[in-house]
Amino acid sequence: MASMIQQISAVTGMNLRNVPSRWGASLVVVVGIGGVVGVLVALLAMAEGFRATLASTGRDDRAIVLRGGSKDELGSVMLREQAQIVADAPGVRRNADGKPLALFELYMLTDLAKPDDPSPNNVVVRGTSPAVLDVRNEAHIVQGRMFQTGLREVVVGRGASGQFVNLSVGSKVEIRDGQWDVVGIFESGGDVHESELWVDADVLMAASRRGAFNSVSLELENAGAYQKFRDALTADPRLTVNVQREPEYYASRSSALSTFITVLGYSVAIIMAIGAVFGALNTMYVAVSARSVEIATLRAIGFSNGPVIISVLAEALLLALAGGVIGAVISYIIFNGYSVSTLNMQTFSQVAFAFRVTPALVQEGLILALVLGFIGGLFPAVRAARLPVVEALRAA
Repeated sequence: MASMIQQISAVTGMNLRNVPSRWGASLVVVVGIGGVVGVLVALLAMAEGFRATLASTGRDDRAIVLRGGSKDELGSVMLREQAQIVADAPGVRRNADGKPLALFELYMLTDLAKPDDPSPNNVVVRGTSPAVLDVRNEAHIVQGRMFQTGLREVVVGRGASGQFVNLSVGSKVEIRDGQWDVVGIFESGGDVHESELWVDADVLMAASRRGAFNSVSLELENAGAYQKFRDALTADPRLTVNVQREPEYYASRSSALSTFITVLGYSVAIIMAIGAVFGALNTMYVAVSARSVEIATLRAIGFSNGPVIISVLAEALLLALAGGVIGAVISYIIFNGYSVSTLNMQTFSQVAFAFRVTPALVQEGLILALVLGFIGGLFPAVRAARLPVVEALRAA
């Protein structure tokens, strides 16, 4: 065993020391696998950023209520009478005046252009009330002021203001039945609400000639009050509703696009990986061919096949790991925190979010790099071990 370890150490060390002499060919492996890892990590970082934006929205002590059978706010209708029954249900927190902390909200879409693209994009306009800052207390105005009840005023999420035109304080934006004044910008911890425009619900209802809300969002007495609240609503014969905790609702709105981007990322990575493996195979075959005499000499003086195979695999894995690290680092530098907006296929609205290159994604990329390096080095390693000693020495 000790002899085998010494042979492996000697042959592998000698092989790795000779890598700089084959740097041109080795660079093919590094660049190819680095490209695969970089693209995979970037695309998965996009999916992770989108998923995290929606998954971070809401709290366990808040609930959203839709019409029964509705999967999202856009397809839900809640009459004012129904909304009031929901707000008065047991388990809802009340303020100092004894009023329920509930928001009767409209959910609509308006068309806005991006600075570099004049084509229209669906952006959410949420009709709510100034009390929204009490219920969604993670939100706060960072520029300007809150809209006033009864006026055509808009406060804009930080994400939307950075992605679409005419959303700075003092601008006018076309929403429904004319232009509305942008009076403030809010932040809400980077969640999906930062992609929205908030206006007074009653003014929006009048402007859009609507007679009903889309949803009711409420703060509960505590997270444990959810079941009591839900049971009360589902047992009420006056209502047919869909009740969900906020985090569950918003997380469900990200599944389709996250799955699509993830599948796309792996599909592109697989296609690129095939090319990278062929590059690694070619490079390692060249390396084995150039060292054929050296390998034959080692075997002639008593070195076994195992150390030869391990030495070739070690070189391939080292080059693959170097490519993986480079690809992951470049992806992190370029994409981590990069802000974009894209269409959520489940809500048909634009969502602003930032790419998230997480340690788990980097680890996934490095594992892929090592797998590709192993595949690219395995067959040349076996060929090196099977190289006829006499023929190799005679060829020299």
